[in-house]
Amino acid sequence: MPWKESTIMEQKIEFICEWRTGKYTITELCRVFEISRPTAYKIIARFENEGYEGLRELSRKPRSPHPNATNGKVVDQILELKEKHKAWGAKKLHTLLYKDFPDELIPSVLTVHNILKKHGLVSPQKRLRRVKPVHPIFDPEECNEVWSADYKGKFLMGNKIYCHPLTIADSKSRFVFTAKGHYKENLASAKAEFKRVFRKFGIPGQIHTDNGSPFGSVAAIQRFTRLSYWFIELGIMPVFSDPAHPEQNGRHERMHRDLKAACAKPSAYDLKAQQRRLNSFVKEYNHVRPHEALNMKTPASVHEFSTRPFPEKIHEFDYDTKMKVLKVTQNGAIRWKSYNWVYLSASLQGKHIGALDIGNGIWRVFYRNVFLGYFDEHVFRKKEQSVRLETNLV
Repeated sequence: MPWKESTIMEQKIEFICEWRTGKYTITELCRVFEISRPTAYKIIARFENEGYEGLRELSRKPRSPHPNATNGKVVDQILELKEKHKAWGAKKLHTLLYKDFPDELIPSVLTVHNILKKHGLVSPQKRLRRVKPVHPIFDPEECNEVWSADYKGKFLMGNKIYCHPLTIADSKSRFVFTAKGHYKENLASAKAEFKRVFRKFGIPGQIHTDNGSPFGSVAAIQRFTRLSYWFIELGIMPVFSDPAHPEQNGRHERMHRDLKAACAKPSAYDLKAQQRRLNSFVKEYNHVRPHEALNMKTPASVHEFSTRPFPEKIHEFDYDTKMKVLKVTQNGAIRWKSYNWVYLSASLQGKHIGALDIGNGIWRVFYRNVFLGYFDEHVFRKKEQSVRLETNLV
């Protein structure tokens, strides 16, 4: 066992005192004090040359700066950037150094990390429990192929009112289109912000969300809500993460973690002030913050505008002539052959669906070009009753 840190000087003195008595050999002393023979001879030599003062621990600090030591101005800039971007790590700060210094003065990412750690600016990472990986539903190859959207968890503002930030981002470039603070998570608020974003940036092929209101509902057909059917009318396919699996939209969840750190700890006093913080976060996230998944480029430098403009007017849809076109009533059902009912969804009331006969009394039901489910006509022949649309054939 090595010298105890708290009593290292006392044990050295005790060792010398026992050695000077001449009663013990070096081997015996080394065994008792649990040190090596070279260490013992080194202590004796220092005592003979300098006395008890020679037993003090010497500083291990180099007498002259290391030739490869990081330039002082670079160190100062690293600390300044960290102060400005507290949630950023060494990789992102390392990228920003190239704006102010020549390549030969810029240290490695590991050195930047060590400088931050030396100054107490590195937070220890929590060890995560290893779980079986869940593969993401989408891995887009182009911008605007898939957008993600969600309401980041609500948080209290200074006036004790909750803020619900709606966020919309491109899954490929990670470009955040908006972070809009709302008082409630409802259809009207979400639809208004989607319209503003669509008018400015165009529309995507798909929108990936979780199953929470107003985006989806696990109890509804295909999880579609009123907002989902509006997306379908615009030519956008709504798609969802599996229930209780937010990690399937992990890119968006990761952005939410940064948003929370920048805007909710602490929050602003009211929604107007909070929105200024959200806008500032979006601007920095898109134009300043380097992104590892983009080879340390910024989302704004990678993102491309959609070539599909927002249609201000939704046109009527022409169903195939082989389909039977029916109108959904106010109770969310369609009337089948005068006296039977097939329940679909209250979100479809007033809209027209198409039913396609695939044989044996089985009908496939579509809203525009999106499949909703099946119903079996034989059920009506057995007994007059209402049935619900099924997403799978039994």
